[in-house]
Amino acid sequence: MSRVFPAPLLSLALFVLWLLLNLSLSAGNILLAAILAILAPLLLAPLRPQHAHVRRPWVIVKLIGRVGLDVLRSNLQVAAGVLACGVRPPRSAFVHIPLDLRDAHGLAALSMITTVVPGTVWSELALDRSTLLLHVFDLDDQAAFIEHFKRVYERPLMEIFE
Repeated sequence: MSRVFPAPLLSLALFVLWLLLNLSLSAGNILLAAILAILAPLLLAPLRPQHAHVRRPWVIVKLIGRVGLDVLRSNLQVAAGVLACGVRPPRSAFVHIPLDLRDAHGLAALSMITTVVPGTVWSELALDRSTLLLHVFDLDDQAAFIEHFKRVYERPLMEIFE
């Protein structure tokens, strides 16, 4: 079974997504969805170096909720910073964050989180994965930002993947 479906959830997601994007349940679309759902994971399996092992799935739910709140809060802060730019220019800075997270899947999730949260840009990851360079749109206290980033994002990802 794993030879035909090396990633069954991915196959299911591709099948459903194809049908949703085409807004049709015609025989041709169902056939194309099935072909895509079977062939894409088979052809892309060699590109996936290792399988993710989720240790604590309930932490994922909490992390998604926290990221959602941070996205809303950061949107408001960035908008306020842009609007108040003439009064007080933003204090942009590059921040070096020491990382304890080493799992490739956790680092990928962390990169997606920093991409989604407005006001932060993932700039560079050290070759040994020990330090992350982030650009922050408006930074008041670097130490507090690093502590917040590690507590809110890195530690939950470590609980999930390590």
